[in-house]
Amino acid sequence: MVWSVITLKTLLVGVIGHVDHGKTALVRALTGIETDRLKEEQARGVSIVPGFALLATEEGEIDLVDLPGHERFVRAMVSGATGMRAVLLAVDAHEGIKPQTVEHLEIARLIGVRRGVLALTKSDLASPEAIAARSAEIASAAARAGLEAGPVIATSTVTGAGLSALKAALAGLLTEAEDGLDDGFPYLPVDRVFSRAGFGTVVTGTLRRGSLMVGDPVEIVPGGRSAVVRGLQIHGRPVERAEPGRRTAVALRGIGLDEIARGQALAPAGLLVPSTWLDVSITAAASAEAPLASGTTCRLLFGTTEVEARLRLLDRDALEPGASTQAQVHLAQPVAVPAREPYVLRLDSPAATVAGGRILDPESRRRRRKDPRVMADLAALASGKPDQALAVRLGQAGATGASLAELARLAGIAPDRARQTLIASGAREVGDRFIGAAAFAALQTGILAALAQHHRDNPMEHGIALERLSRSLALPDMLVGTALRVLAATGSVSQAGTLWRRADFDPARNESEAARRLEQIFRRAGLNPPDESEAVGRDVRRREALTYLVGAGTVIRAIDRVQRRAVLFHREAVASARTRLTEAFPNAATPETGFLAREAGATLGISRKFSIPLLEHLDATGFTRRAGDRRIIVALESDRGSAKSG
Repeated sequence: MVWSVITLKTLLVGVIGHVDHGKTALVRALTGIETDRLKEEQARGVSIVPGFALLATEEGEIDLVDLPGHERFVRAMVSGATGMRAVLLAVDAHEGIKPQTVEHLEIARLIGVRRGVLALTKSDLASPEAIAARSAEIASAAARAGLEAGPVIATSTVTGAGLSALKAALAGLLTEAEDGLDDGFPYLPVDRVFSRAGFGTVVTGTLRRGSLMVGDPVEIVPGGRSAVVRGLQIHGRPVERAEPGRRTAVALRGIGLDEIARGQALAPAGLLVPSTWLDVSITAAASAEAPLASGTTCRLLFGTTEVEARLRLLDRDALEPGASTQAQVHLAQPVAVPAREPYVLRLDSPAATVAGGRILDPESRRRRRKDPRVMADLAALASGKPDQALAVRLGQAGATGASLAELARLAGIAPDRARQTLIASGAREVGDRFIGAAAFAALQTGILAALAQHHRDNPMEHGIALERLSRSLALPDMLVGTALRVLAATGSVSQAGTLWRRADFDPARNESEAARRLEQIFRRAGLNPPDESEAVGRDVRRREALTYLVGAGTVIRAIDRVQRRAVLFHREAVASARTRLTEAFPNAATPETGFLAREAGATLGISRKFSIPLLEHLDATGFTRRAGDRRIIVALESDRGSAKSG
């Protein structure tokens, strides 16, 4: 039987607090589940890795994550914390607030957790006065961390005092819980890898965003290996679909036990790429004793990944405790992480959490410091809105645009959702790239300006070829061609053959006396025209006049591809040649009855110098078709075919 979780309210709650303050006992009393699963944990009475338990309520299901409280295991605590959306803070009624209590609250604040429940543990060992004092102390610490929580609940796992109230308070978190983060793609950081008979390789982790279904293909990142979801379980129950925010076990097909490890993640193929530069929003720990200097070497922790990093502040040299800005981290090895993923920075010595925040650009590069534009763009990304991220990237890209994969990666959403948002914003899809609406409008303005300049510089030309215009703008032909077609649809430009011009430009107005004289020369010459150099010489005005005549189609440039030379015929001469050839070879409808080049030359009274380029032109325009050494008149061939079919 498959358990449906689609309509079920769920929430991942991290159980935080100092070592030996009763977190594991509290979870056991609430759920009946022992989260210390390792023999070493059970022997020492200390949680070393996060443990997980299911708390079922009438309002829905809560995944409780029992996070290690000992300072030595704070890194393991962070791996479980970055997926939580609320916290249960446990504080010993006798000991009160301790160093790891403060650090756990700081980590929750840095990764953006704002809701929680406050529990005073072992209250059976404390007096009413001590409970009141400790409760005030806990409430104050939670408020300083920005945690929205109700009254402190005094509990005892020995007497059962306060447990019902605590369970009700946790259930209350569900009533205000938002749906899990669904950006259209799954992302599951792997925290355990093992093999199970009948299932093969199994990984577990918190499904951070998106849903995952049996049969889905996934990529192991970083690393690039592929696998297929063979089966899914949530707290031991088989499901066909796992929703975001749930603790999930994933059986994988096509991947060996030694080919995936803790610190990697499951994601859609091609969406996440390895990078050593990350743009981040950052907030310094409020409890820090000194400012956090740019250039500090630390450890970056997100999901289940931990990597050496160097902090690079962009707008200042040091970040004061509690202050926020945007910055970069340069990593010792590549990571693959979605945009907007929470992270924490820790020092190795002395061991301490010093900052945290969210990933802004997961595929960045070294940025310029003290650059207002860079800071403005990163501030826009820090809003956390995908449409803002897309607007920022399109603004940076200008007319060159950006690929859909790149845009989806920066926005932290699936490509299909990115495409919908882009189209709604007015962005233009050109080939495999998107151009922002503003950039595309600017491109059209630039094209009109370039055409106007060309008309001023070349008043006798009928327009400019796409390739030449693209080169002048230093942009791809496909992009410029798309913009030209849009401009043509609005009536701003027109096309004459292969040439483009502004619609308000009329080359006939610029026809010169030189053009009229040159036309007469070619008209009188007929099929024995002068060479181009002879007709034009070094006279710039005659050169412009010839360009105009060719552009207007008055003079036709015929190419002899073998001799690699051009011959210029007046269009009337070409029309006359077509008529004469049709009359001379009325049966030239088949290869057997077609005519040879020398026969055409004899008929027209011209030498090979003129007959060959003329015939090449007639072939190119579809009047004749070459069949071996002979030529067929296409119109006659068609007439013959029609007669046969009749």
